[in-house]
Order: sequence, then structure tokens, then C-alpha cells
Amino acid sequence: MKIDIILVDDHDLFLEGLAGTLSKHDHIQVSALYNTAEAALQGLKSHTPDLVITDVSMPKINGLEFVKLLNEAYPHLKILVISMFQQIQSFKGIKGYLLKETKSDELLTAIDKIVVQNETYFYKAYAQDTKELEFNTAILTPREKTIVDLIAKEHTTDDIAKALFLSRYTIETHKKNIYLKLQVNNAAGLIKKAVYLGYIH
Repeated sequence: MKIDIILVDDHDLFLEGLAGTLSKHDHIQVSALYNTAEAALQGLKSHTPDLVITDVSMPKINGLEFVKLLNEAYPHLKILVISMFQQIQSFKGIKGYLLKETKSDELLTAIDKIVVQNETYFYKAYAQDTKELEFNTAILTPREKTIVDLIAKEHTTDDIAKALFLSRYTIETHKKNIYLKLQVNNAAGLIKKAVYLGYIH
């Protein structure tokens, strides 16, 4: 029986390369490739695989939001995240986390551990970090995403307030909520985390 996998990543070259690598193995079947979370969610309505392999940094619906939606709709679906980013925080809802530079042998080991042995597989440095980012507090609202984007473009609080027709106090409140949700203390940390999650490209 083959392990049925779907791949989700907004970089077509990586997506096709990963599919090619996995398809060389007789016990693995790559049943679909998607370059957006939205397309994957649509596809999952008619076909549920053994494993979803996804990135974190993706447009519109990022990996964090995607995993949350998958957990809600398909609570038994196994998810492996493969990212170009070194771990910034761990989060619940996934069975494994690898870097895009991971060699194919380790990827196959991770797939076997997750799907066949029903275990988890995280690359070594990842497992040493115990901080967690909870789904129920980490998802930004559309307004908060807009503010993050403006902060990344080096707009001041007054600039943002003027652009969004809101008071300075309201923007400051939004910023405090964003910092709290993403567990950061300053603008530099915010931008780093926002890039990782795909809020900024």
C-alpha cells in the first residue's frame, strides 16, 4: 500500500523538485501539487491523503493559518512542514518540521515515522526550542495584517493612523495586540516573525 501525499508550496520549482524526488520511491504516491493553501483546501474536499507536506511562508493563507484550518476540518490528517527558515517557534498541530535543505534520506525517514509509525519527526535544533505559538491567539486579523505590512514599510504610528483613518491610540492598541499574538517585543522581531509566517514577502 502506497503512502498518499499532497504537496503545498508557493515556489513551483521546489514543489516540482520535491514531487520528483518522492515519486522515485515505489511506496510513495504524490497525488496532488498545490501552490496555494486555498487550492489545497478545495482539493481536500474530494480527496484526503495520508500526509500533507506544506511550507510556512505562503501568500494570503500562510502555513500557520493553513495548519489551523486543516486541524479543524481534518483532525486526523498528518502534516509535515518543510521551511527555508530555521525554527523561530514550535507550534501544535503538526507531526514534523524539516528545513528545505534536508537531504532526501532524512525526508523519507520523517515520512515513515509520521505516517507508518504514527510518531513525530522534528529536525534536531527544532526539538531543543520549547516555545510554542498557539493557533487560537497567533492568527492576525485582516486589519492587523495591514498594520504589519505598513510597519514593515517603515511607516510611523501617525502615518498608519492617517492612512487607515484611525486614531493614534487605536493603532497603538493594534500594535500591542500584534506583538502579544506573535510573541515579539519590538519592530525588528515583528518583521522577522511576520516574514517567517508569510505576512510579509
